[in-house]
Amino acid sequence: MRMRREPAIQVKTAAQLAAMAAAGQVVASALSAAAAAVAPGVSTAALDAIAAAEIRSAGATPSFLGYHGFPATICASVNDEIVHGIPRPARLLRDGDVVSIDCGAVMDGWHADAALTVPVGTVTAGLGRLIDTCERALWHGLAAAQPGARIGDISHAVQRCAGSAGKYGIVEDYGGHGIGSEMHMDPPVPNAGRPGRGPVLAEGMALAVEPLLVLGGPGTRLLDDGWTVVTEDGSPAAHFEHTVAITADGPRVLTAADGGRDGFARLAQLPPRELARSNS
Repeated sequence: MRMRREPAIQVKTAAQLAAMAAAGQVVASALSAAAAAVAPGVSTAALDAIAAAEIRSAGATPSFLGYHGFPATICASVNDEIVHGIPRPARLLRDGDVVSIDCGAVMDGWHADAALTVPVGTVTAGLGRLIDTCERALWHGLAAAQPGARIGDISHAVQRCAGSAGKYGIVEDYGGHGIGSEMHMDPPVPNAGRPGRGPVLAEGMALAVEPLLVLGGPGTRLLDDGWTVVTEDGSPAAHFEHTVAITADGPRVLTAADGGRDGFARLAQLPPRELARSNS
């Protein structure tokens, strides 16, 4: 009988994690600048230019530009576009849209990757809840990234949080990944799974945790541009992501300006009943 081997996961030194954290702060600044520019009438190409300028001014290099031929610094995915939307001058944001901005940067050979979803103008209450739920699912997943835990614990935390909040589709065709000296590495980090399964997490590992939720079914379709992934049923999507390091002191969010303190504090302030339901 052939035993199934777990994928080898890169373990970083403290200095290497520090380099990833430096790249992570560049990503955080680029995302913040691009998100601040989101407004009706702004093109996704304009958001790309803003993020590119932030990354270059910090002495970093965009991770996405040229990656397998991708033509831009960010992915800008609008409404039913789940991931990998190509920024375009003709793609103008409209009031009521939602736009996911995904960004990566590399410094001294070490990558960081993060994403957020931003409402454009005034969105419906349903879209607002979708965005809030996706971000909350991200933080539940990040909180599960503890030494000695398993990848399945992260996946389960994301899934349970999303499931407890409503009937959201959880995209399983795409998800999180290992990250470090390359942008995409082992192990895959699914957005649904059973706790206690998968590779064991150890100090020095780094992961990109990446929930993708939709208002409809979880089916996906790749557009003819070879990059943009949309929902099969045309329903809108939300997307959040952070790069997290596994440390002896718990998860350290490398792409959050404060290392994740505020996000984890907000998670801790959830009513006990909601917190228990999300983590059960």
